[in-house]
Amino acid sequence: MTTPPLGVPGGFKPPPYPYARLSKLLTVASRHEGGVVDLSVGTPCDPPPPQVTHALCASKSLSGYPSSVGSEALRGAAADWMRRRFGVETDPQHIAACVGTKEMVASTAWYMRLRDPARDVVIGPAVAYPTYAMGAQLAGCSYVPVPTTESGAMDLSVLPDELTARTLLVWANSPSNPTGSLCDLDAVASWAQAKDVPVFSDECYVEFTWDDASCATVLRGAGRNVVAVHSLSKRSNMAGMRVGFYAGDPEIVGYLAAIRQHSGLMVPGPVQEAAVAALCDDEHVEIQRLRYLRRLERLVEILHVVGLDAELPKGGFYLWVPVPGWCTDEAESRGDGAVASWILTEALAEAGGVVVSPGDLYGDDGSPFVRVAAVQPDDRIELLAKRLAEPDSLRRH
Repeated sequence: MTTPPLGVPGGFKPPPYPYARLSKLLTVASRHEGGVVDLSVGTPCDPPPPQVTHALCASKSLSGYPSSVGSEALRGAAADWMRRRFGVETDPQHIAACVGTKEMVASTAWYMRLRDPARDVVIGPAVAYPTYAMGAQLAGCSYVPVPTTESGAMDLSVLPDELTARTLLVWANSPSNPTGSLCDLDAVASWAQAKDVPVFSDECYVEFTWDDASCATVLRGAGRNVVAVHSLSKRSNMAGMRVGFYAGDPEIVGYLAAIRQHSGLMVPGPVQEAAVAALCDDEHVEIQRLRYLRRLERLVEILHVVGLDAELPKGGFYLWVPVPGWCTDEAESRGDGAVASWILTEALAEAGGVVVSPGDLYGDDGSPFVRVAAVQPDDRIELLAKRLAEPDSLRRH
């Protein structure tokens, strides 16, 4: 009996993780006195509210298996929160927990294709969170990026009927990561009804909007074929606890809850209790909202000093900054396949000890931009201001 070979020739080979490509620049930036100012990954730097940590530490639910779909208390708190924030009524039975929303995004296409194997296309924004495309790839689907309008919304009207007939699901994201644009979620929901295609709306930044303080959800205008996905990582600084939830179309939510239960996906019991505490309080979110707004405004001022055309986003806590012409000229003059957004990223690391994300990490259409995450405390942002205090700071490096 022979031993079969390990692996499958030509099988799936995971690409480099997007942010792992920044490791060399983290080393460059860390050479500055005071170390690196990391504005690349959107990980919160502020503590969760005290009631969250108290609920986590005081929990007595360590010994038993938690509910995969989420406890009644968690689903009830989520329904109450959506009523307060959006004015929508959602039956707690049509809400289910997920182990952080990233795993939800990465796995949903796979699970949905088991439900409808004839469909093999996933649609999402052309400039987007990269896990939408990776989730499609893991499911054996094609990812079709949709261009956006001037307002930043996906233009679903450009999709031909023969493509929508093969479409497994659509990802919407408002406010957008990375651009900060706001999407007309009512129009997205209407399209889902008309085309009979499920839409999953990633709304993890929904409580951080700047042009308009109101919150919007895809659930506001429809029930069938729409699912909203929510995270506590951003609103309550709970990224390390890995908890979120999804809500909407009862048939889709029920199907996903059932298959995820078979997969053993469960938010730990103490974390579910902490999530209830977070969802029952809105005051800490407003405090965090003002923190992000202040940091975004300060970063805009700092980047203007060195000639970068940064503007406040409509939502989220990222700046989507156009690459200046000198970076494009340098990329062309190198003749080695250099990308202008990486040249700007390198210059910022060398001159300011700051690491940002080149826009091409979010799709080819993002190449003329870099993303700057307002996820460092005020003192670290002021350290960056000192390093970039001169208009020619970037050009000297």
